[in-house]
Amino acid sequence: MTPDNTEALVTKYLNAWNETDPTRRRVALAALFSEDCRYVDPLAAVDGVTALDQLVAAVQQKLPGFEFRLLGPVDAHHEQARFTWRAAPPGAAEPVVVGFDVLLLATGKIRSVYGFLDKVPG
Repeated sequence: MTPDNTEALVTKYLNAWNETDPTRRRVALAALFSEDCRYVDPLAAVDGVTALDQLVAAVQQKLPGFEFRLLGPVDAHHEQARFTWRAAPPGAAEPVVVGFDVLLLATGKIRSVYGFLDKVPG
């Protein structure tokens, strides 16, 4: 993937985390992820698009109105990408949550996400 394609994919990934309409979110996740995908971070580990959709919905309930945004450049090579993101209410000066994700890709779709949380609320 080219750097522009990878950044576009990461932007779509973060937009899926922001999508609150369940039908549109499921469609977005299905378009981005392989069916046998895996998502792992310090607070969750799920397999498959359905379980990932349920995880995103649960995070949205815990952080209502928060927006996930890219924080800095995407670094990518050999079907993998890493990037830092932030989550906060719209217009917030400081992020409430900051994380770092590594995506592993296969045939243009996300196969695995390995997430790290650098800043979380108490």
